[in-house]
Amino acid sequence: MYRSLWTAAWSLVAIAIGVASVALTHAADKPNILIFYADDLGYGELGCQGNSEIPTPHIDSIAKSGLRFTQGYVAATYCSPSRAGLMTGRYPTRFGHEFNSSHNAVGLAAKETTIADRLKAVGYATAAIGKWHLGHQPENRPTKRGFDEFYGTLANTPFYHPTNFVDSRVSDEVRAIEDKEFYTTDKYAERAVDWIERNKAKPWFLYLPFNAQHAPLQAPQKYLDRFPNIADEKRKIFAAMLSSMDDAVGQVLAKVRELKQEENTLIFYIADNGGPTQGTTSKNDPLRGFKMTTFEGGPRVPFIAQWKGKLPAGKTYDLPVVNLDVLPTALAVAGAPVDSTAKLDGVNLMPYLTGENKARPHETLYWRFGPQWAVRHGDLKLVVSRGGSGEPELYDLAIDISESKDLAKSQPEKVKELRALYETWSAEQAPPSAPDAPAKKGQKKKNKNKQKQ
Repeated sequence: MYRSLWTAAWSLVAIAIGVASVALTHAADKPNILIFYADDLGYGELGCQGNSEIPTPHIDSIAKSGLRFTQGYVAATYCSPSRAGLMTGRYPTRFGHEFNSSHNAVGLAAKETTIADRLKAVGYATAAIGKWHLGHQPENRPTKRGFDEFYGTLANTPFYHPTNFVDSRVSDEVRAIEDKEFYTTDKYAERAVDWIERNKAKPWFLYLPFNAQHAPLQAPQKYLDRFPNIADEKRKIFAAMLSSMDDAVGQVLAKVRELKQEENTLIFYIADNGGPTQGTTSKNDPLRGFKMTTFEGGPRVPFIAQWKGKLPAGKTYDLPVVNLDVLPTALAVAGAPVDSTAKLDGVNLMPYLTGENKARPHETLYWRFGPQWAVRHGDLKLVVSRGGSGEPELYDLAIDISESKDLAKSQPEKVKELRALYETWSAEQAPPSAPDAPAKKGQKKKNKNKQKQ
């Protein structure tokens, strides 16, 4: 009798060990996915992008250990639509998410499946920490759109006493932050490190969309003290905010290294759109335009990827990519199936980045933002943008990154060709789910006053 009991007990132990071994192997087969998403950063602000004024060693380390994309784009030039594209791998205009007003009116379309939905379905732990901006409605909050956990704000916010704040460990409801020392960037890093520790035994997906560098400009004194030589007060605060974000990125990367998961983690660092230069001092050099325009300064952003041992290190990738590519790339490395009905606009970048495929990931890219629009086909770009002539302008980005020499009059056939491409694509897009609703004059003045504080 005792022999049979011992035999049964050891059989159960063996089964448990076997199950645990299979689980660990399964987890090791699926790399972690980490996305840092900066807000209103500006193309020329990072050290690895050529800025020597504000040190960003931790963000730069991703480029040193991975790839920096010299022609990295987002699918929209504004906060909420840019995030809608990242989360779905589809042009946000396909489902009407053309303006920020969609966040307030309807949120992310219910029929869209997020990257978190898709990764959770194949066993990933999922968390969003930071600025959501894809719907404040209860049914559109992150924990209803594929994320196990959310810690952050539902939309734009001050950095101190953040508004629209949710900590899903407490409740999915908005709550007030009373802590006078609470600074969003620092707290996001703290929660991210804690969440990774809690989920280290399984494959995880962490989406960390900072509200830095969005207005209002606010920073703790300890970061301001790093820039005694910057006389302009607005620029000094901007620098301190960026230094804070760099520290936050460093803390998260350090945790990944501490857990010895760096070689099993695919990391992206991307900005959501170009910087609003006049509002925050953000620099998009050497690009023309800024946030909310379709010149290069609107959709062309800092874009970096690292996966040690899988991607080249310390190199640049010089063909156009777009934030829509993140979802299909993540799904491919995670072994997550994508149904053909998903109609993704992004592509799996891995074959391109490893050199297996030498072609362009995208021959043609499109943007539509109300009356502003653009199409890039090869190296030629046809654009109608705020700050331009009001007519389609043609630029060769291979030799004119600053969009300074309009070729429209000298190459009318190319104008006709690219315009036809754009019109065909635009006809496939949905009407806006909510009309554009720019900030009212009183709100603009209020925001301006906040930036001075």
